Amino acid sequence: MPFFSIIIPLYNKENSIAKTLQSVFDQSYTDYEIVIINDGSTDQSEEIVNRYQDERIQYLITKNNGVSKARNLGIEKASGELIAFLDADDYWYPNHLEVLFRLFQKFPKAGLFTTSYEKRFNAKSTFLANFKNIDINSNTLIIVDDFFESSTIDAIAWTSAVAIPKNILNTIGVFDTDITHGAGEDTDLWIRIALRYEVALATYVTATYNLNANNRISNTDTLKRNFQDLSKFKKEEETNPSLKKYLDLNRYATSLLYKSAGDQKTAKKYKGEIDYKNLNLKQKILLMAPKPLYIFLKMIKSKLILIAGIKLSSFE
Repeated sequence: MPFFSIIIPLYNKENSIAKTLQSVFDQSYTDYEIVIINDGSTDQSEEIVNRYQDERIQYLITKNNGVSKARNLGIEKASGELIAFLDADDYWYPNHLEVLFRLFQKFPKAGLFTTSYEKRFNAKSTFLANFKNIDINSNTLIIVDDFFESSTIDAIAWTSAVAIPKNILNTIGVFDTDITHGAGEDTDLWIRIALRYEVALATYVTATYNLNANNRISNTDTLKRNFQDLSKFKKEEETNPSLKKYLDLNRYATSLLYKSAGDQKTAKKYKGEIDYKNLNLKQKILLMAPKPLYIFLKMIKSKLILIAGIKLSSFE
């Protein structure tokens, strides 16, 4: 039985899946299986995958059911002790699994293991993820003191850098399939785990979040997405100020998405659930700005990232 099961959901990623798979085969730690779920691809993705004749690959084909169902099927079929996730347009450095294995050895009772990562917008705009109250250059293995507070700049847990013991998923549950098109199914799972278990972090950069990839589900029209129900954590956030702040930042980001899409009613709903003490001045201004001004400022933000190479946080 392999130690790692690597779950790769695949939907129309013919331009990136070969590089993604090669980053797995280049790993220094080799005790793994790869579970690829072809979620109804209509391009040449399957042809590319079939070029790899490796006994560690388990290849499954389904109709297009969405990323949550694809990952859940992969979890069901996985035989490894630790489930590692890798999207078909992201990449690992060769030390990724080795670092995760060392992290597991040091903190075997943690419920979630993750490494630092870089966010790639284009060739000239690649930034290290920045975690609040954590030295991202320390190259160490730690238990995160406050998962929610530390995730208020960039997320501590990002899907392609995370590994979770299968027994934890059997206890907590898997990805919520009611959440669609990358609208928070991963965040929902991380919250459920972090409320009950310690989160272990390796501050080694071992993965690349490829934000300029084609066909990212997070680029789906907002009005076609079904976002996570943040109110399910209402009881917990009443006694956990860090969780409340973290959820309010997610509400803020979601409200802006709906404002941009022209759904003022839903934008107002999310905005009404926010404690404004949890937002900085710039965030308050963006939340209150009329749609045309917000769209203009959003365009400026994109140019700062893509042209000037200026880094902004996930919630700015």
